[in-house]
Parts: sequence; C-alpha cells; structure tokens
Amino acid sequence: MRRLLPLLLLLLALPAAAGLFDKRPNPELGGQLNNSADFLPVREAFRLSLVQSTPQSLKLRFVAAEGYYLYRHRFQFRVEPTDLAGGAVQLPPGEAKHDQYFGDVEVYHGVLDIDVPLNNPYNLPINLQVTYQGCADKGLCYPPETERLDIGAPPSPAGPSSTEEGTWTWHALALFFLAGLGLTFTPCVLPMLPILSGVVLRGQVGGLRGLSLSLAYVLPMAACFALLGALMGVFGAELNLQARLQSPWVLVPFAAFFVVFALAMFGVFELRLPRLISEPLDRLAGNARGGSLWGAALLGVLSSLLVSPCVSAPLAGALLYIGASGDALGGGLKLFALGLGMGAPLVLFATGGGALLPKSGNWLLTVRNTFGVLLLAVAVWLLERVLPGPLALALWATLAAGSGYFLARRGRLRLGLGRHVSLLAAALLLSYAVSAAVGAVRGGSDPLRPWSGALATGEWVTLDSASELDSALARAKAAGQPLLLDWYADWCISCKVIEREVFGTEQIKAQLTGYRLIRFDITASTAEQRAVLDRYKLFGPPAVLLFDEKGDERSDLRVVGEIDAAAFSARLQKAADR
Repeated sequence: MRRLLPLLLLLLALPAAAGLFDKRPNPELGGQLNNSADFLPVREAFRLSLVQSTPQSLKLRFVAAEGYYLYRHRFQFRVEPTDLAGGAVQLPPGEAKHDQYFGDVEVYHGVLDIDVPLNNPYNLPINLQVTYQGCADKGLCYPPETERLDIGAPPSPAGPSSTEEGTWTWHALALFFLAGLGLTFTPCVLPMLPILSGVVLRGQVGGLRGLSLSLAYVLPMAACFALLGALMGVFGAELNLQARLQSPWVLVPFAAFFVVFALAMFGVFELRLPRLISEPLDRLAGNARGGSLWGAALLGVLSSLLVSPCVSAPLAGALLYIGASGDALGGGLKLFALGLGMGAPLVLFATGGGALLPKSGNWLLTVRNTFGVLLLAVAVWLLERVLPGPLALALWATLAAGSGYFLARRGRLRLGLGRHVSLLAAALLLSYAVSAAVGAVRGGSDPLRPWSGALATGEWVTLDSASELDSALARAKAAGQPLLLDWYADWCISCKVIEREVFGTEQIKAQLTGYRLIRFDITASTAEQRAVLDRYKLFGPPAVLLFDEKGDERSDLRVVGEIDAAAFSARLQKAADR
C-alpha cells in the first residue's frame, strides 16, 4: 500500500496536468471554413442597443447571432463625463468554457442584458463607450470592438437588477477534492492525524459519535476555505485578473510565485503565518475543548487558518488560480472541495480507526516532491505566453531533466518494485528532456511534439503595420516569388491550432518551400491594423491568403477560419499546378 499510493497519486495528477498543457481546440469550434462569406461582420454578429435609460442606470442589450459568442472578461465600459459614472458594471454570469488562451472563461450566447450604473440626477447628456470581443463557434476570432452611444436626457426611473451566480463543473470540484486528499499525504500532515484525532475525538474513535465529531471539525474547516476562495474570486473579478494575465508584467510575477511555492514543497524553506498572527491562534487552539461538537468546530476553523507548510504552498497556488478566474461561487466551491479532501482521512480515521490509513514512510516525501514539480510546471506554462517558443521548450526540457535525475537517484536507493518504477519513470523523463532540448535547438516550441523543430522550412517574418505589409508584398512581386500571408493574433485560439497542426506538419513544410512566409500580427488591434483587415475584406483571424509570383491573390484558395492539414495541402497543390 505504501509503495503503490505515490504512484496512484501521480496517476490522478496526470489527467489534470494533461488538461493544463493540452492546447488542442475545443471540438465545438467545428470544421474548416474557406471564405469570408461564411461569417457575419462584427456588428451584425453582435448587435448592441440601448433598451432603457434612467438617471440611475443604462440598460444595454447585446444580441449575438446564432453560432457566435462574447467573452465576459473582455467587456469594458467608459462613461463620459466620468463624474456621471455610478460605479463598476456588474455583468451577469455566463456559460463556462475552457479557452486555450484565456483559460477557464465565461461566454455569452444569444441575448445579454447589461446594467450600467449612473449618477446623473440632472439628466445630463452622456457618452458611453462599450468595448467587447467575440468569436464564432466555427473558428473565427474578431478583434476587440468599441461602440459609442450618445445618450440625451434620460426619462424616468428604472427597473430591477439581475442576480449573479458563479459557474463550476463537477470535474473541477473532483480535481480539487483529489488535490486536497493528496495534500493530506505529505510528511508534515499525515503524522498529525493521530494527534489531531486525540484532541478532536478524545478517544471516541468509531461509531456515530466519532463520525459526528470528525464532520463537526471538517465541515467548518472546509467552509473557511470556501470563504477564502469566494473572496479571492471577488477580488480577481474586481481587478479583471483574467484579462490582465495576458500581460508579461502579471504573468512573470505569478510564475515567480509558483516557483517560490515549489521551493517550499521541496523543503528549501517553510511558509508560515507571521508570529504576530500565529501565536494568538495557537493559544486559542490549545484552549479549545475537544470531545464536543462546538469544540471540534472551533478547532476546524482554527486549523483552516493555521495551515501547515506542506499545505500552504499549493493552497496559495490555488488561490492565485481562483483569483485569475474571477469566479466567486466557483472559487468557493472549489476550495470547499479542497477542504473536504483534506478532511476525508480524518473522517475515515474517526469512523474506522487508524488501521484504514497507510503508515508514515519515505513515500510521503515523494508525494510532497510531486506537488512541487507540478507547481514548477504551472510556472513554465505561464511563462510560455511571454517567452520565445524555443526558450519555453528549453524550460520544459530542464524541468523534465531535473525530475528524471531526482527519480534516478531515489530509484538506486530503493528495492523491489519501487526501484523499477522509479528508474523507468526517470528514463522516460530524461528521454523527453533530450528530445525537447534538441527540438529547442532546432527552433521548436511545442512541448507536446518537441522533436518537430521550427514551424516551416522557410523563414517566417512577423509584421504588424500596413507599410511593412505593403513592402513585403512588393518585394515578393519584384522577386517573382509566391507569398503566403497568415493573419494571426495572440487572442485567437484557432490561429494557434493552424500554427501547430497545419504549418507544423512535414507535408506542409515541404510544400511551402519557395514561398515567402509572412505573418501579420493584429494582437494590438489598432485602427491601422483594422483598416488592413477591411482592405482585404476580412473580419478577423485566422485567415490565410496565397499570392502568386505576379503579386495577385488566389482568392479561390483563400482560407478563413480553421482548416486541417489535408485540406490546406490540397490548396497548395492547386496553386502549384497552376
């Protein structure tokens, strides 16, 4: 049991890690679309209207066309004059969606009503600027759009506000419960269970009394975690952390935090509350009377505040994650599940006795170190968004090499099955590290396919201005060279799919030999970039345009939206046949 439990915990953690690093698009994105006529202009896809105007608020209505959705966290509102604004806009809850760039987000399909608070008792004219961003289910992302509404003297008072509910999934709650369960099996928590049960149960192990006392301890502890998670969700929503997480100024410090948490899990130092706070709480916990339901509940509340060093690092990481999600209800439920997972062994011990729990041993250090490696993996995952692809891949290689070296050292000290499992895992990790290192040297960036090297045999040139694009087209025409123009943005999920699963394949690389490869980056979505989109009658990325040796676009081969490698290969073959 002691040897198999670390392996079981690692297997439970792998699906979560795989979901974290898998950048495959959502199936709902649909198949390929090959011309702009398949999509609506942005203001037809998302129609904005003013429903009601009062001195206290403006009621706006967005109607998203069928097959289109808006991002909740991309909304911005600005009232001019600014002194007539009545406070922050409270958006209604949306539908949960896992976005490969923004992470876990909320989106709106269909009709969306929004109340914008005002402080306009004298009915002064105002101007409202509304910024929003949306996508099509079939793979097109529109740039951020801003509309201005000029509003005259508002009429009479107005109606009710909407209530707000968080979003969550059973899958996420199960993962947090398993994480809490795993945190219990760390070297500074599991040995405390018999001591803790002695204080809470006062020897009343087994039976209904043991069950009720353990639940009286665990439920308040989990409720305190839930409160902390809800507060972090509110805090994150107020700061719009989810959108701000796209900035290097936020991503790099967050990654540094996770590195610090990982070092704490490795035992480099201990995370503890300041003595000014911890000592009074310790005295209060010592004076709490065990053996009663109220005493057990008080100890549960205090335990949630006096988390051990083994728990505080992953807990802090979970709080950062919840703060970035901006979901108060979801954050509360996830941390409640985490607290239930941490308390489950105590309930098991109270009802069935210590015989049902595994004994302490060296395997506890394996569990603790596994959490440390996962925290480092989160740090690298965050840095992927701001570092060059080959450098990020080199970080994955370093993490795999370090983990493999550690397992190899530990494996040599073990006997029996544990030795073979450790050495096999070390060999796999070291093999991946070598593959990732070679891929990084070749210019690769995909940690799921590190050996693939750079995206294409030709040299990609990234541009972001109209003058640079015009110059590139003119040079290709003068040289009599065909040109491929890829429209890209960091916030475009499908662009990343095409980059990896189309341009990254060997077949497409071979067919692109001889092409001048241009990538036009419209991440900033400036007025100039939007004008270039209009010039080519495009609504947004992704799009791929092919120009022949004379500089003329092959409009019949234009790609708008997602496309797979086989279909794009057929277009390149058609261009070559001509």
